[in-house]
Amino acid sequence: MSTISRWPVIRLQRRVTTLADSWNQIGEQSHFYVRTIRSVGDACIHYKTEIARLIAQMSLGTGALAVIGGTIAIVGFLTLSTGALIAVQGYNQLSGIGVEALTGFTSAYLNVRIIAPTTAAIGMAATIGAGATAQLGAMRIAEEIDALEVMGIRSIAYLGSTRLLSGVIVVIPLYCIAVIMSFLAARIGTTLVYGQSTGVYDHYFYTFLNPIDVLWSFLEAIAMAVVVMLVHTYYGYNASGGPAGVGEAVGRAVRTSLIAVVFVTMLVTLAIYGQSPGVNLAG
Repeated sequence: MSTISRWPVIRLQRRVTTLADSWNQIGEQSHFYVRTIRSVGDACIHYKTEIARLIAQMSLGTGALAVIGGTIAIVGFLTLSTGALIAVQGYNQLSGIGVEALTGFTSAYLNVRIIAPTTAAIGMAATIGAGATAQLGAMRIAEEIDALEVMGIRSIAYLGSTRLLSGVIVVIPLYCIAVIMSFLAARIGTTLVYGQSTGVYDHYFYTFLNPIDVLWSFLEAIAMAVVVMLVHTYYGYNASGGPAGVGEAVGRAVRTSLIAVVFVTMLVTLAIYGQSPGVNLAG
């Protein structure tokens, strides 16, 4: 049989091999995620100092990043910009139909449920997550992780679980700042720039701001932090190919975590508000 006549068979074999490799990679990732979550208890008991160091590094940053306030400042500026966009778009769109007074409603509704948690997760993936992948990848190509295993240190607990736990702890004050900045930006943009009465804005804002939604938003942010840290620690822990491989691992981790963040937002929003949105507008 000639090569040309066997070409469809070769293409089919390649596709089957690619599909099998993809499924194997999903299994390896799932196994790593389970081991990392199961080792959180060991990290809390044996590696408290490492957790404290990582919390300080993730929140305030090191080196040049510490000058601007670390991840907290970056996420704060990101949510500040998104809150300002809510003020601009919300006021302009609502004023077109004569209900610009409901700009406070858009801030209380969109910031809490979608924009603030998603923006905080994106900022976390681009700063804390990418940094974790680069650190672990550099340790992998320098054979430092293998050295830890030889010394009897649980590498997944010491490197993966500590970063997972630190990321979850850091995201709590991080998200508090994100929500506050988004609320302030929307309020200042609407009342100071567009001149809407503060009483009108505050009335509709507090009327539609549900404390339960804020709690769900915090839980959503924690779930995103878990997903982001798991993805980035996996790609960093399994990096290969020298410095170029580390850069490739960071790129793959960021792309994967951003996709995962969108899916988490969609699934959590559908699970909580799919049947009842919790907002009643009546004339």
